[in-house]
Amino acid sequence: MQAFDLTPAMLGRFREELARLGIADIELTQTDILALNRLPASWRDYDLVVSASMLEYLPPNLLSTALRGLRSLLKEGGTFVLFITRKNWLTRPLIGRWWQSNLYEAAELDQAFRVAGFTSVAFHRFPTRFRYLGLWGYIIEARG
Repeated sequence: MQAFDLTPAMLGRFREELARLGIADIELTQTDILALNRLPASWRDYDLVVSASMLEYLPPNLLSTALRGLRSLLKEGGTFVLFITRKNWLTRPLIGRWWQSNLYEAAELDQAFRVAGFTSVAFHRFPTRFRYLGLWGYIIEARG
């Protein structure tokens, strides 16, 4: 398995969590989401790519570009799962202003996925035990 992030700090936190959980054999690298061509050549043809709480920090006009890049990492018929912050009364002050991230409505995200070349886009609910997270964000499953 492989993972990347833009910041050394987030990669460090991830390494610490992997070590705490006793998980090994995950290759990590620092890469910009808008420069996925810098990833090792073997980082392609994935069955599954997951992104969580990362794309909110891109300018909205670059969201489709980032999604297109992530789609290019999938093999034919592969699945992309995105966890991303929704725009609502709770997230505007806490995440939008405080963390200065971008927030999205479902229609905006659906459009960004379509522009990026995904042909199947589905919004899912969090499992019952974690239903409260629905106030925070979306789970989106896409295929392209």
